[in-house]
Amino acid sequence: MTPAPTLTTARLTLRGPAKSDLPAFTAWATRSARMVHVGGPASERDAWRGFLAGIGHWNWHGYGFFTVVDRASGVAAGRVGIINHIAWPQPELAWHMFDGFEGRSMAFEAACAVREWAGQTLGLEPLISLIAPPNTRSRALATRLGAVEERRAVIDDENVIIYRHLSHKDPRARAQAAGAIA
Repeated sequence: MTPAPTLTTARLTLRGPAKSDLPAFTAWATRSARMVHVGGPASERDAWRGFLAGIGHWNWHGYGFFTVVDRASGVAAGRVGIINHIAWPQPELAWHMFDGFEGRSMAFEAACAVREWAGQTLGLEPLISLIAPPNTRSRALATRLGAVEERRAVIDDENVIIYRHLSHKDPRARAQAAGAIA
């Protein structure tokens, strides 16, 4: 369905979105308390549109959100990838873990793999992440990835902190990727 490659980490498969992912995405978009940090919760119709926009993003840019699949269970656990919406200052490393999969370091593992892929394959680096100031979990993940606060801005009428990630060539990023991809 998408031109997305498949990436594999120690515990995860990252692949392009598939029709079978829509129910998990819709449940997250319409019911997750964490949606407050990304403009939600959404209606089922908006979730459907957002899901299709994610597929279109791959076709338009050649990159987008990977579906993160827990290899042990085969269940879609979230989305991690590179997005670049019309008002974004540059491509963003972004993550959304579905309810029940947060707090297991899956987003970290997937983000390390995506950062490595984006740098090596696409030459996109160093990436940014746009994070709402109250989103302490995402801010902690960005910091764990070695990203530093670069500035604060208003993007799409939302206050965000722009975090600057490590280059995939940075020894710290290489060590993180080696641990995640192993």
